[in-house]
Amino acid sequence: MPSPSPMLNRRSLLLSLLAPGVLLAQPVTRVVYPEHEVFHDPQLPYILDVLRLALSHGPNAYEVHASGTAMTQGRGLRELEFGRSDINLLWSMTSRAREKTLLTVRIPLDRGILGWRLLLVRADDLERFARIRSLDALRKLQAGQMHDWPDTEILRHNGLPVGTASMYEKLFRMLARSRIDYFPRSVMEIEDELQRYGRPLDLVIAPRLMLRYPTANYFFVSPRFPQLAEDLRLGLEKAIAERSLQALFAQHFRALLQRMDIMHRQVLRLDNPLLPPETPLQRPELWADPSIAF
Repeated sequence: MPSPSPMLNRRSLLLSLLAPGVLLAQPVTRVVYPEHEVFHDPQLPYILDVLRLALSHGPNAYEVHASGTAMTQGRGLRELEFGRSDINLLWSMTSRAREKTLLTVRIPLDRGILGWRLLLVRADDLERFARIRSLDALRKLQAGQMHDWPDTEILRHNGLPVGTASMYEKLFRMLARSRIDYFPRSVMEIEDELQRYGRPLDLVIAPRLMLRYPTANYFFVSPRFPQLAEDLRLGLEKAIAERSLQALFAQHFRALLQRMDIMHRQVLRLDNPLLPPETPLQRPELWADPSIAF
């Protein structure tokens, strides 16, 4: 009897890893997400772990790939919506417009902490930010954001002036050169970004303050792949029910949230005009609470 080909061995291994019990004849669907423009994305290891966890709970076999072409978030969303490439999935902060045009898996991947924003500031401005106690005081200063991030509209809606850039890394230089006064970053991202970009520019994290607005980081799926969207939804629901998603979140972020002293920060709450009414805020098991110890 001839020995199995290397391709068959690879296929069998893939199916057994991603979908135990699935027949070998079942086709494997490629999940392709856009390569991020940022060289290093601190969220990426966690998000990919969540993606694999969700797919492992489903009946269908998938393999996950980056697109190989770096692109901005805006371009990735357009590619996904109009099907102009093989990209069929990305993750992003939600908005009404995004949920209208894409298949939305309405389970917050990050338990809502994408909306917990700490402030990168210049080291010589620490005293100024230590005196800030209200949004009115913060409105006298200018934030920095990417031009195509939903955060830009959220901040402006709350009366916070925003200067924008078309390149992510440029925002750190803008801050260092006093073209903006602070750069709000998710608690998930800020420590890593400080090490990579901030310290050489004498940037620091402002103590005590945290901006917070309700939002969710979702998987968005191409309208051409409804089965992928449904498999992700079912897989995430199963992971929540067995608490494996919560355990994965704690594994990645518990120590970080403790280092950032989240429980003892003054929270300045912002409204989010982009938040769709379908956001599952009524399900407390999906959201982290900054007032509870991690």
